[in-house]
Amino acid sequence: MRVSERISAWIEERVEEAGAEGVVLGISGGIDSSVAAVLAKRGLGDGVLGLIMPCHSDPTDVEHAQLVTAKFGIEIEYVDLSPVFDRLLEALPSGDRVAVANLKPRLRMAVLYYFANSRNYLVAGTGNKSELAIGYFTKYGDGGADILPLGELLKTQVRELARELGIPEEIIVKPPSAGLWEGQTDEGEMGIGYDELGSILVAIESGDTGECDQEALARVRAMMAASQHKRNPIPICEL
Repeated sequence: MRVSERISAWIEERVEEAGAEGVVLGISGGIDSSVAAVLAKRGLGDGVLGLIMPCHSDPTDVEHAQLVTAKFGIEIEYVDLSPVFDRLLEALPSGDRVAVANLKPRLRMAVLYYFANSRNYLVAGTGNKSELAIGYFTKYGDGGADILPLGELLKTQVRELARELGIPEEIIVKPPSAGLWEGQTDEGEMGIGYDELGSILVAIESGDTGECDQEALARVRAMMAASQHKRNPIPICEL
């Protein structure tokens, strides 16, 4: 069975196991959410809802989200979070750039669960293995999900799968960005390219890191250690 078929079948199994009716996921116009949405559509048919949730976003991202959902016949809802985001900032004291930016994915998470609760759907996250490993996601934001269909795929593998699925090329080749602020890119914020990151993660898993750039390796290990709390269950005080 091909990887795409396995993931689609896995999504269907998780939905049935939970007694749910389908999945809802955010469609950002990026490669990860596009691939996750198409795989869910293959497994669940009409039981997939894509939410387009701009929040002072690049209009091109919305266009790409509409492009992929139209091509694959995925139902969408459009929720503009810009006014909510602005009003929330007015009610809060000043914060640093990351604190402000992280409000966006956390608002989106709340909306995803609103629709999930309303429809008896699961929330499908769109994070990939590269990002999950180093904690490149917002805790209780885009990290808030019921299932992670792409969690075992490196970003490079997601890119390969996107071409197999027929995701529009303009989505595949554009620089990945969480859209947290103007000009923000994933690789720029991480300080490492996805190709090198994937190679290092594979080397760490295999236990053979001799061929890795040692400075980059140390950086990846540090990010993995610093973000471990994001992947662990919430600690409970044992009495």
